[in-house]
Amino acid sequence: MHTEPPPLSALQAWLDAYGTVEDRYGHLLLEQIQPIDQALIDALKPYFESAHLDAREHFHQQVGIDLHPDATASGAHACYPDCLPTVARRGLFGEVIAGLVTQAYADELVGEHPWSVPIFLFRFHADVESYLWDLRYDPSRKRQVFGRFGSDFVGIRLDATGRVIRVIVGEAKWRASLTDSAVAALLHGEKNATCPTTGKKIHNGQGIWFEVNRDSVVPKGLRQLQRLLELRDPVNHASAIASMDAAITAATPTLARTNLVVIAGNAAKKREKLSVLVPWEQPPAEYQSGHDLQVVELILDGGEALIDGLYSSLWKA
Repeated sequence: MHTEPPPLSALQAWLDAYGTVEDRYGHLLLEQIQPIDQALIDALKPYFESAHLDAREHFHQQVGIDLHPDATASGAHACYPDCLPTVARRGLFGEVIAGLVTQAYADELVGEHPWSVPIFLFRFHADVESYLWDLRYDPSRKRQVFGRFGSDFVGIRLDATGRVIRVIVGEAKWRASLTDSAVAALLHGEKNATCPTTGKKIHNGQGIWFEVNRDSVVPKGLRQLQRLLELRDPVNHASAIASMDAAITAATPTLARTNLVVIAGNAAKKREKLSVLVPWEQPPAEYQSGHDLQVVELILDGGEALIDGLYSSLWKA
């Protein structure tokens, strides 16, 4: 289970938070104000280990290596998640950040819901298991990893009886440089379509807004979360498990939902302080879903050093 709370003091020292909520739309800008150093990595490390623990135990058992192998143990080079390629680790970072932000800044998000993140869904990354299996027997078998299908992140709100009454479903994206063109491609799809009237290249319309708008009322990640709770903590989450199953199997889905979009990366060279990538005054016109929307922008300086430092340090003294 994911049990480590967010390191609030470290976050407050590292980031300035500027949040707004307009009706059912929330926007949170997080700007780095302190350099990334070893102290920050040490503060974030327990949260990231907690987020990846279920998947680490699962994958290590599947491929037959010790959970905490020493340097000479068979398969020690294939430890999850630090053995994954660079692109995959950046994707994982964004998904953990989605959970971290949801927990740490709940009071500043739309609805001010007390979100719970009982466990992350990383064990359902099928291509990671295939990658680890091959790498465990052949250290030279390094390659890129396909992304995990389904929601990047799922959190829940529980009522006083432990039943799930709302779900937050996150899309998390990392980009090394958050230029206007890079963010436009994230939101609106790659610029590889052709305008029928002008012949110019335009966005193909298959970015974040496209995926969020067409997602099912009840996300697939909720069933995955339910299965993990059944496996990991069926007694303490009995009411949550039963309510999730009822929401999934209902003839008419009615479970309340918040959509979360997290965009993280390094500031563009000419970015000015407090400038945003997604307008904060009202929901983007492209957002057509009827659910509440929360956008989070995490603007860093030297974010690669943070990610590489974190993932190379997990489960190491």
